[in-house]
Amino acid sequence: MDATPSDLLMQVEGMTCDGCAAAVCRAIQRLDPEAKVAVDLDHGRVAVTTTAQALSIAEALKEAGYTASAMTG
Repeated sequence: MDATPSDLLMQVEGMTCDGCAAAVCRAIQRLDPEAKVAVDLDHGRVAVTTTAQALSIAEALKEAGYTASAMTG
């Protein structure tokens, strides 16, 4: 049984360039190859449609060198 994808908005610290954005996308897509990822460098945010949990994404981004947390509201 497949999990239903959900939309997450993550605040990510440490992204400064397109290379960072690409690294963030790769880290998320290692968890969920089907994830749709949109990076907003100006605001340090990443919108993700994925079956992965926010905590798992935050941990993957930490391993990639970024600090991430799920945004609410």
